[in-house]
Amino acid sequence: MDWIWITLGVILTIAGIAGCILPFIPGPPLSYVALLTLLAVDSAMFTTRFLVIWLLITIAVTLLDYYVPIWGTKKFGGSKGGVWGATIGLLVGLFFFPPLGMIIGPFAGAVIGEMAVGKDTNTALKAGLGSFIGFVTGTVMKLAVSAAMAFYFFRAII
Repeated sequence: MDWIWITLGVILTIAGIAGCILPFIPGPPLSYVALLTLLAVDSAMFTTRFLVIWLLITIAVTLLDYYVPIWGTKKFGGSKGGVWGATIGLLVGLFFFPPLGMIIGPFAGAVIGEMAVGKDTNTALKAGLGSFIGFVTGTVMKLAVSAAMAFYFFRAII
């Protein structure tokens, strides 16, 4: 029976890493569930403290992944119009045009939001670039967390 849990964990770990790049798959949460599958094999595999810390990291990274493109828009000089545009663009892209919509939505939303409040094209494009850089930052952050959990998973089964 242990091999079934381990196999499921391996699948979840791979899906977790893939989910960091494919926006419609929740990467870090799947990687965390992979760690939890090992508890069915040996309940002493990980300490409660270890699991709580990784749960908090998983929640933080998942939430930050939605906030970082908005932060990038602000950092690159976007106004409230650009921030609102990036937020609306993220939501529209997430629900109506996945997976590409999560990349293009915040960028396009930030540009449209800046243009709507009367900013010039150059300023609007800078805000859109900030949103894109925020998206890439979020992706790298998710990959780092999922890779770390994959390390702990594979170290535990070897």
